[in-house]
Amino acid sequence: METEQITVQVDAEAARAFKSVSADDRRKLEALLSIRLSEVTRTRESLKAIMSEVSQKAERRGLTPESLKAMLNEDWRKIRLRYKCHRKRTPPERFETPPGI
Repeated sequence: METEQITVQVDAEAARAFKSVSADDRRKLEALLSIRLSEVTRTRESLKAIMSEVSQKAERRGLTPESLKAMLNEDWRKIRLRYKCHRKRTPPERFETPPGI
């Protein structure tokens, strides 16, 4: 099987967990992720259904739309501060979640 390296953004806990396992376990996790990504692209399941499943799992783990928005706004605040230092113009006050998300 031909492989290709990609970069995927994950939360800090997932990154720590991945980095802390043995090389053999990392290969197993990479294979599992590869299989899951392939399944998602081959399935007839809509992106909306997949996103709904991910959303339900996140909520079961304690991530609510409100907590996500709070995290995004905190990150947005930091971005605004950095941007303000380098530009005369500032971005909007708050991160606005697109409708339907």
